[in-house]
Amino acid sequence: MPSQTPPSSCQERQYAGKRYTCSVELALHVIGGKWKPLVLWRLGTLGTRRFGELRRLLPGASQKMLTQQLREMEADGLILRQAHASVPPRVEYSLTERGRSVMPVLEMLCAWGKDFERDVAKGLMGAGRTGQVLAEGKEGAAEPEEAAYSE
Repeated sequence: MPSQTPPSSCQERQYAGKRYTCSVELALHVIGGKWKPLVLWRLGTLGTRRFGELRRLLPGASQKMLTQQLREMEADGLILRQAHASVPPRVEYSLTERGRSVMPVLEMLCAWGKDFERDVAKGLMGAGRTGQVLAEGKEGAAEPEEAAYSE
């Protein structure tokens, strides 16, 4: 059996010390994870925000994790960190042009999530691993929660 050569788009490459073989894998490395998409979404929909504001918008993210994610996104050119010389020091974060280019992807992901949530509520899908996403986090509540990730 002749060996098959992967398409040129599937050859191993490297970015920031990480190896990948697919552009989707690279994209997920750059914008994936638990907090990066949410930070990008908040900055894209709400505009420039200070660190403390981002912490309040993402209450589950620890200060250390949020700082790490912001540094990674700054290094990848997705966000701009602007430090103002004031007392106390003030740092603001905003999306760069590259960061804004991710917004259509996140908007589609948001729409997909709303469709999935609606289908679960209608009983068209399984309830998943932890049960239906419900208001106040209680199983058996009548309405799925939409406010947390709505536009």
